[in-house]
Formats: sequence, structure tokens, C-alpha cells
Amino acid sequence: MENSFIRRRAIDPLVAILKFGVTPEKIAISLALGIVLGVFPVLGSTTILCAGAAVALGLNLPAIQLINYVMYPVQLMLLIPFMRLGEKLFRMAPLPLSLVEITAMIHADRWQALRALWTTTVHAMAAWLLVSAPAAALLYAILVPVMRTVWRAEVAPAFDRDGAAAGLQAAGAVENKSSG
Repeated sequence: MENSFIRRRAIDPLVAILKFGVTPEKIAISLALGIVLGVFPVLGSTTILCAGAAVALGLNLPAIQLINYVMYPVQLMLLIPFMRLGEKLFRMAPLPLSLVEITAMIHADRWQALRALWTTTVHAMAAWLLVSAPAAALLYAILVPVMRTVWRAEVAPAFDRDGAAAGLQAAGAVENKSSG
């Protein structure tokens, strides 16, 4: 049952995108950036970041946003580790992050609490920047062969049956099977 859920929710949408002539490389970079941008440590910013990346780089917007939304729980799990890494990078004392402590900070001095939370958030963004480029490169390197395999297994046979592969290959929309 879990395999059919994963197939229905993750694999089938990617196969559908690949069938529209999007290259495995474009899907791989969309997925890698969706994952990396999806864990950016500022809540509410990732949809705009992913849309901007998709438009700027000519990537598949549905694919990058799908992954962005899937990454939301991971973003929440990585929020405090990014904050702590940022504090270590900037040699700052750890900000108390329990609800009781944050509420007490706000009641004691609202502006100082906002400054402290903002500083910690900026440090978390710096930590994310440090980690994000190598993570995106590694994810891309892993995902390209995976997407090529999916394309060969799921998409290429359909194109071969329909006779459409030659036209897409001539247009450069898909990789030539003999070169991959």
C-alpha cells in the first residue's frame, strides 16, 4: 500500500512531467532546488523562493513547488539546527527557544526580543547559505541518473510506441538514448 501511495503521489506526477518533454536534467535541478529552497529557515518564504528560481532558471514550476510543499515538515525540523549552526558560526550565545522563554523575552522587552529573534534568523540564513550550495550540487548529482532511469523505464517506451521520440530528440527536448 505504501508503494502505491508513493508511486501515485511522487513518481506518477514526475513521469507525467517527463512525458511533456521536460528533460531529466531539468527535473533533477527542479527537485534539487525544491529540496534546498524548501528548507530555507524563514517560514513563509519558500514558495516565493521556489517560484523565483523556477522562473529565473526556466525550471518546471509544478515540480519545484511540489517538492517545496513536501519539504515543509523537514523545514520545521531543520529550523532550530540552522539557528544553532548560525549561532556557532557567529559565536553568539544560544537564544532560548522554548515558548515560555520567548514569551518572557517579549513581555520583558518587546523590541529586544524582536532584535534577538531577527539576529538569530539572519544567522540561520547564513548557515543555510553555507550548506545549501553543496547540498544542491550533491542532490543534483544523485537525481540526474535517477531521472534518466525513470525516463528510460517509463517515458521512452511510450514515445517509442507512439513514434514521438524521434521528433522530441531532434528538437533537443529529450536525451538521445544511445548517448546516455
